[in-house]
Amino acid sequence: MFNRTPNATQKQRKVIHVDMDAFYASVEQRDNPDLRDRPVAVGGSEARGVVAAASYEARKFGVHSAMPSVTAKRKCPDLIFVKPRFDVYKAVSLQIREIFAEYTPMIEPLSLDEAYLDVTENLKGMDIATEIAAEIRTKIKAATGLNASAGISYNKFLAKMASDLNKPNGQAVITPKNGPAFVENLPVKKFHGVGPATAQKMRRFGIETGADLKARSLDFLIEHFGNSGPYFYGIARGIDDRQVKPNRVRKSVGAEDTFMVDIHLFDPAREGIQPLIEKVWAYCDANEIRAKTVTLKVKYANFAQITRSRTTAMPFGSLTELEEAVTLLLQAIFPVSRGIRLLGVTLSSLERRAAENVPPQLLLFV
Repeated sequence: MFNRTPNATQKQRKVIHVDMDAFYASVEQRDNPDLRDRPVAVGGSEARGVVAAASYEARKFGVHSAMPSVTAKRKCPDLIFVKPRFDVYKAVSLQIREIFAEYTPMIEPLSLDEAYLDVTENLKGMDIATEIAAEIRTKIKAATGLNASAGISYNKFLAKMASDLNKPNGQAVITPKNGPAFVENLPVKKFHGVGPATAQKMRRFGIETGADLKARSLDFLIEHFGNSGPYFYGIARGIDDRQVKPNRVRKSVGAEDTFMVDIHLFDPAREGIQPLIEKVWAYCDANEIRAKTVTLKVKYANFAQITRSRTTAMPFGSLTELEEAVTLLLQAIFPVSRGIRLLGVTLSSLERRAAENVPPQLLLFV
């Protein structure tokens, strides 16, 4: 079930995770000299909304994505808010992806600003993955003026973990020899794939570190964490057999934010959900995916949760169409009897975008 080491005829896998540094904010600082070396928040506004991305200068003050704008401004009074330009971010992302393609066809994008690359067999015939990562980062800098960080390892999980170790503008490698020990010493709340709710549940079982997770049996993890149990069992041992899947179509694409202050009125709710709409649309657009179904998730102050969905006869053809659909769903839940603490947007019924141009469609919900 778990492939610990390659056999004599099997090459050791070499996976690189490339992650752009503060991507949206860095693009804005690149294009506007007045923003350089200054704290920048992309998205939101000083009065309301949420931060979609923050520059490293802003992060020093504790500003981060999904933070309400008023909180961000309180933490950093000199914070500059900039409206997102997703068309620009997509264009830069395509530049970066062209660089990836010089080295391998095995590219699995995760978003506009990060991707997995399998370079076990690569187009340059290079044997050392760290050298490939360094070359890619240098080319990205030359082509875009932006910094990228990279993680190199023998599987996706550890490559993702490694890319965070020397941010910004750095790279790190986790070898098969030190992979298991690295995981054992890592807090589970930092594991990719372990969200806040799962980390809290693990804590209730006394699972705080990778070593604690490793001590649990496969049966225990399946019993308490369902289908994620085998994944947790493997990564606790530094094992992850997931392949880098180019051109994959995900079953769904979603984004959600929890607000520091509960929302009671439609206008701030619509303001707060806009970055989520733009985020899921940007992912789909960059990966040439379209969706027929959009789902609105609402969690109230008492943690009661509802979802509302709409399915179109044809996939959403533009960001504007998606915005209109989400707005209709959101309007339908107002007025509310209690505050809203979380909003989310998920796209599903995904399919590849047709190559030819398709005229705009009418939103006919079924």
